Amino acid sequence: MHVVATAGHVDHGKSTLVRALTGMEPDRLEEERRRGLTIELGFAWTDADADADADADAGANAGAEPIAFVDVPGHERLVGTMLAGVGPVPAVMFVVAADQGWQRQSQEHLAVLDALGVRHALLVVSRADLAGAEAAARVRDDALARIAGTSLGAVDAVTVSGATGQGMDGLRAALERLAGALPPPDLDADVRLWVDRVFTVQGRGTVVTGTLGAGTIKVGDRLEPAAGGDPVRVRGLQSLKRDRDEAGAVARVAVNLHGGSGEIRRGEAMLAPGRWLAADVIDVRLRGDPARDLPKRLMLHAGTAAVPVHVRPLGDDTARLSLTRALPLRVGDVALLRDPGRHHIPAGVTVLDVRPERFARRGAAVARARELAAMTGRPDGADELRRRGLVRRADLVAMGVPVPSAPVAGDWLADPGHWAGLRDRLAAIVEEHAARHPTDPGLPAEAARRALGLPDRALVEALASGLRRRDGRLYGSATAPALPPPVQAAVDAVRRELAEAPFRAPEAGRLAELGLTPKLLAAAAAAGALLRLPGEIVLLPGDDARAADVLAGLGGTFTLSDARRALGTTRRVAVPLLEHLDARGYTVRVDDLRRRCRVHTEGTS
Repeated sequence: MHVVATAGHVDHGKSTLVRALTGMEPDRLEEERRRGLTIELGFAWTDADADADADADAGANAGAEPIAFVDVPGHERLVGTMLAGVGPVPAVMFVVAADQGWQRQSQEHLAVLDALGVRHALLVVSRADLAGAEAAARVRDDALARIAGTSLGAVDAVTVSGATGQGMDGLRAALERLAGALPPPDLDADVRLWVDRVFTVQGRGTVVTGTLGAGTIKVGDRLEPAAGGDPVRVRGLQSLKRDRDEAGAVARVAVNLHGGSGEIRRGEAMLAPGRWLAADVIDVRLRGDPARDLPKRLMLHAGTAAVPVHVRPLGDDTARLSLTRALPLRVGDVALLRDPGRHHIPAGVTVLDVRPERFARRGAAVARARELAAMTGRPDGADELRRRGLVRRADLVAMGVPVPSAPVAGDWLADPGHWAGLRDRLAAIVEEHAARHPTDPGLPAEAARRALGLPDRALVEALASGLRRRDGRLYGSATAPALPPPVQAAVDAVRRELAEAPFRAPEAGRLAELGLTPKLLAAAAAAGALLRLPGEIVLLPGDDARAADVLAGLGGTFTLSDARRALGTTRRVAVPLLEHLDARGYTVRVDDLRRRCRVHTEGTS
């Protein structure tokens, strides 16, 4: 189907025309029918029978697709409701009465359409039976001239009377031409259904209605409210009051929801789960001719939502909007700013960024204004990646930006230039660490992440592909500790003492006398100069295998005391040494007291 909204001044015959075109009553409220005044959004459609025939016989040519109308109020106090009706709709039937001509709300409605960037419209000069042909022609020419200067541009025009039927065939033909000129919708797009009506059906629960501008909804799908909360299930689906298994854009739909949907109201959006970001700060381009004294407090209208915002101008035609309620917006979305108190539309907006960085330093706003000046509002993955450097793939998709490349690690995308710079910085940081800490040259991966300001350890792992990695540390040209001369001299003294008494490890006091702290002993062990055991017990490298050979000579099993005597050492050394031999597979426990050597009994070492 095609969906068309009405627009125009109050009492210019919008509802009368919809009634004449569809045979349906768009005014749902008794008060509306009594007063002859549209207060709420009305919905009606044409050619429902042809649509039903098309469903019943897919091979038959059922004629033109149905046109669904969203009939909006024209009174100045109800512009907010009008905006909820036209916000998600791609085309408009603009109505001006032949006997009254252009009026105040005609102008405000045109300003709304221009601010929203609507490009498809039809001008209908109504109530021709109440004015002469010349008067109707003057009204038509005046309206066409006003409309031509907006986003609508040159539009088709027809003169009709809903009361007498004059020109109605021409109107139907013009609507078909309008519908045929609309761009095809993206049926695979992520669903965002802006809700314009909510009601409850006894025994069925909550039903929401809206204009589905893109994507496809199916019975059984999960949708989540933009305001948060658990996803709900599509229990039932109708379009043009016919049950459907699925509905594709563009369409008027009524969705029966199963689940926690008590907080849903007009202005809410129902979303494809996990595919949208809730934005409460956005950077935008201002369209139209916004005054330089743009008010700081305005109302942002997007879809069917109306949200108060704080406006911070950043350039001649860009601004930052802080929303009092987060909305599911994407790059390239259009909306408008409205001053309800003055019945004024200061500007239309195009969303440039839904995840802008906060201003944390002096001059950041000026720099951001320069950056925004070069942005077009057309989603560009490569440009977005250049600006951000790093971004999660899922976040980029949720921003409405195409993914330009494969992830570099996990779900992370990186701008090639930024990634190459990070790789160079990581190599330099590793070398700087080794130079500052020659006895501990390996830079911990977590320290590297913090130094580079990266959000995920996986990025460090991906960047370190050209570096040596061991035990969670990164090594550059220095792969082992380098001992400064004083430390090397102390280690050499220990080695000489151990050469004379291999299993008489120096006492803690002796190590302290030589200045060998635990950290320096670890460096000496990493450099291969000493064998370090728990309790700061140090031996010569290879003396564990030598001890195993000595113990193997005992034959059979042995106790701790047996081992201590055979090795000529103390319990202080023997306990950690035997545990080390167990761990290395030289020895194996027989029971709580005895061990045996694998070398002696199994012929392995």
